Amino acid sequence: MKYIVKFFPEIMIKGDSVKKKMVRHLHENLKRLLARLDEDIHTQKFWDKIEVFVPELKPGLVVAVRQCLLSTPGIEQIWQVQQFPITDLQSVIDKVVPFALPLIKDKTFVVRAKRTGEHSFTSMELERETGYALVQQGESKGVSLHHPEVKIEFDVFDKYLNIIEARYSGLGGYPLGSQGEALSLMSGGFDSTVASYLAVKRGIKTHFIFFNLGGTAHELGVKQVAIYLWNRFEASHRIKFISVPFDGVVAELFNSVHESYMGVMLKRLMLIAAERVARDLDYPALITGESVAQVSSQTLKNLAVIDEVSHMLVLRPLAMMNKPDIIQLAEQIGTRHFAESMPEYCGVISQNPVTHASFDRTLKEHHKFNMQVLDEALANKTIQPVDQLLEQIVAAPPIEVVKTLQPGDVLVDIRADIEQQRSPLEGALHIPFHLLNQQAKKWSDNTRYLLYCQKGVMSQLHAQYLRDQGVHNVFVYRPETN
Repeated sequence: MKYIVKFFPEIMIKGDSVKKKMVRHLHENLKRLLARLDEDIHTQKFWDKIEVFVPELKPGLVVAVRQCLLSTPGIEQIWQVQQFPITDLQSVIDKVVPFALPLIKDKTFVVRAKRTGEHSFTSMELERETGYALVQQGESKGVSLHHPEVKIEFDVFDKYLNIIEARYSGLGGYPLGSQGEALSLMSGGFDSTVASYLAVKRGIKTHFIFFNLGGTAHELGVKQVAIYLWNRFEASHRIKFISVPFDGVVAELFNSVHESYMGVMLKRLMLIAAERVARDLDYPALITGESVAQVSSQTLKNLAVIDEVSHMLVLRPLAMMNKPDIIQLAEQIGTRHFAESMPEYCGVISQNPVTHASFDRTLKEHHKFNMQVLDEALANKTIQPVDQLLEQIVAAPPIEVVKTLQPGDVLVDIRADIEQQRSPLEGALHIPFHLLNQQAKKWSDNTRYLLYCQKGVMSQLHAQYLRDQGVHNVFVYRPETN
């Protein structure tokens, strides 16, 4: 059993030295990936293709190898073929006809052949003589050169015949790592995961940096997305996952920055932090999932204000994409279900956010922020290879949801101030989420604390975070609705 790997067309139009380098890069990536599936899988590199041989006695490998090839950047098409040795034109016909006869029964067909090497016959003779034999021996509806129901395809390469059983479309793009390395700002939502995928597809070795605004449970969710993207699209390389605790940064934003500028300031601080990490790791670029005008911080003016703080190349693969297209692509690559369950914390930061930020006003707000807080966050960052994260991801049981209050329960409203003021929760202790960890240290061990937020997502994550910190008497409150 054999697969023929055809390269992304942009690889083939490069100069000879660049093309050779990219083909070699792709071949090395494939060898690493396939060796993990089975040591008996062999590959052979040519100037215009790579051949992958799957042991015939291990048919279960066929699908596994195909899935591996389909998820590898740099591959445009995969041909699943049957290979046979041949000596002359008749030996080709003797192999193709038995394969094709069942396929053309009661259907129109055409024969398409390609020949490479020195032979006593031409490609046109291959097509004509094979087609004639099929008409004579088969039960087809005849030949149709332009609109056939079945296309019989094969090629002859030197002394071998390759009958194409199926064609599959690959990812395209460039071999992973051939375009350098970058650091992707990963939140786990639709945009950051799709932006990271597009960078990987373009051949960029993409590492992940996560700014933790939501505690351990949120971090575990983002780690799962990172593991998925690595395992499916980047497993040929070792990828880093950097986590930066940003709860202190958020608290300082609430204390020092005007409400309307919090969103812009948060993105600026993330960009500053990401650039420092990228420079330390010698990555020349950052990647974000921003799309023009999608949210308030992504207007052209706000993006310009955010970018003003960075001196590093910032790639935005989604800049001109529409949200439905982004969601469709997330569905296609398998990250939609991760994104749908991931909270969007950045949306919680700003109320009445500015949409056309002033450079001068932003600079004033920036000077109000205590940058030592950001320095402390970066000092506490963790860096781990993504392939080592899997063993750390354990299925934490969901926090118990309480629907009816009992005597002695303390109801804790963790929504931001403005949300709590708009729809107060009677009898609740108001502790905004960014102050929760600090206040929980003062709680009694003999009292049940029930966390409340509008949709229950943030309360579930923060309850898990407090559990991880040793606060075991915390639960989620979701009142009965009529």
